[in-house]
Amino acid sequence: MNVKGLFITFEGPDGSGKSTQIKYLKQYIESQNLSYLSTREPGGTTISDAIRTVLLNPDHTSLTNETEILLYAASRAQHVEECIKPALDAGKIVICDRFVDASVAYQGYGLGVPVTRIKEINAFAAKGLIPDRTYLIDISPEEGRTRMEARDDREYEMSLDRIEQRKLEYHKRVREGFHHIYREDSNRICWVNGHQPSDMIFEEIRTDFQNYIQSYKKI
Repeated sequence: MNVKGLFITFEGPDGSGKSTQIKYLKQYIESQNLSYLSTREPGGTTISDAIRTVLLNPDHTSLTNETEILLYAASRAQHVEECIKPALDAGKIVICDRFVDASVAYQGYGLGVPVTRIKEINAFAAKGLIPDRTYLIDISPEEGRTRMEARDDREYEMSLDRIEQRKLEYHKRVREGFHHIYREDSNRICWVNGHQPSDMIFEEIRTDFQNYIQSYKKI
């Protein structure tokens, strides 16, 4: 298979199991001898990772909504310029844990900021870059919270980061936001039921990915 500059993103509410599915997809891509880069947001570069520590630190309770929106966009701008775009230009498959859809869901629908404003800010930050294929793993906020509290790979000593600590109603709005995003762009987004066993979830993703790259043409 010969794939050039393919941008794949994973989205979903917190606790949806994106990290596990990304790991499985990387293993599959490696088995197919395809060149790829795996990265995440916020983060992916030295500067973007520094911004990540500010955004997710639970001690930063005074961070305003406006600051949060702009910091995510700033991290993304650096990430696109320094990491994602060069990899795509080199003909690699880029797998990214979250992208602009996450800002629309979390800062737009979650915080109640006009979605059009979030899209405008991030179109500028991402230089208009749009994923070729997005896997949206859907899960209820209640199940997501249960899974998050059971994890032991915390970046901070506290059990949940600043965003994860928000009330259940916020996370319900985020999930509904992802549903809106899917309905508006179902040709790009592959919706997957995240309540299934992880191997069943990956089989759906693998099948879709295999079909997608076989028909994908990009010059």
